[in-house]
Amino acid sequence: MTEATSPDVAGKPILIHDPSLRDGHHAVRHSLGAEQLRAYALAADAAGVPVVEVGHGNGLGASSLQVGQARLGDDEMLSITREALTNSKLGVFMLPGWGTTKDIERAIAHDVDLVRIGTHCTESSLAERHLGFLREQGVEAHAVLMMSHMTSAERLAEHCARLVDYGATGVGIMDSAGHYLPSDVTERITAMCAAVDVPVMFHGHNNLGMAVANSIAAADAGASILDACARGFGAGAGNTQLEVLVPVLERVGYRTGIDLYRLLDAADIAERELMPAPPTVDSISIVSGLAGVFSGFKTRVLDISAREGVDPRDVFFELGRRQAVAGQEDLIVDVALALRGAGSGDRS
Repeated sequence: MTEATSPDVAGKPILIHDPSLRDGHHAVRHSLGAEQLRAYALAADAAGVPVVEVGHGNGLGASSLQVGQARLGDDEMLSITREALTNSKLGVFMLPGWGTTKDIERAIAHDVDLVRIGTHCTESSLAERHLGFLREQGVEAHAVLMMSHMTSAERLAEHCARLVDYGATGVGIMDSAGHYLPSDVTERITAMCAAVDVPVMFHGHNNLGMAVANSIAAADAGASILDACARGFGAGAGNTQLEVLVPVLERVGYRTGIDLYRLLDAADIAERELMPAPPTVDSISIVSGLAGVFSGFKTRVLDISAREGVDPRDVFFELGRRQAVAGQEDLIVDVALALRGAGSGDRS
């Protein structure tokens, strides 16, 4: 390990949060089975990964025809993973509107250690009820702002402060479209850290190949919780690659407490057992990142573009101009039809 970049970095702890068994579900149509969950959870636990998150890709209560039905129900996924984790904490994720307080209650019954509530970056008020409930239950509750590139650093800081008032014991942002460069992350994390006195988190996506660099920038700016998935397991170009991020953090001078060899073993298990192939930064993922559009749109954009005879790259750039967010998948059809009428290819 090389010398730390600054005295402030040397030995500073970074908490790694691993959502491979939740976010990775997006990449395999929410089809992970019991033995897959157990195998990876055991390996991550043996490596000393602090938090392992499990569930449907869209969180508690989200299994549905609209966003995909999971092979296993929430209760079964939680039971399997809880049994496998003897050292790591068990985490879950919930989006208001998909999940409800009853879903949180069931997760608590499975002895979940940490609940994350996610909202769009400008809609933090949607988390108030659930964060209040978790505070009443005495459960550690974090809140994350998604598609965070769609608003300013100042607005993100304001929403984070509001989330802490609601009861969040940690706050953070997701680069849901993989749009950020390190300077973008530095600006936002710095503003957030100045606005709150709870841990700040960053969750990166790799559309532009910047996820690890962006995560290091977040740590340098004051974030103390970083998300990463084994082999980057996730939708589109995938998430920050866990087995790369951890040794890079250690080399810079941060302390994760994770056993490198066992982490590499866990990543090998993930590639072998969880995914048909690791995520790659392909052409459509790059355009999605540049346009600032959620990677989960990829399959529908490709299907609809082929049907309407338009260039999917044009569709992504137009969706970006219209500031489309998850849940607005119907807009893809409108955009494709408009481009077909105008003649796809005119991006002036």
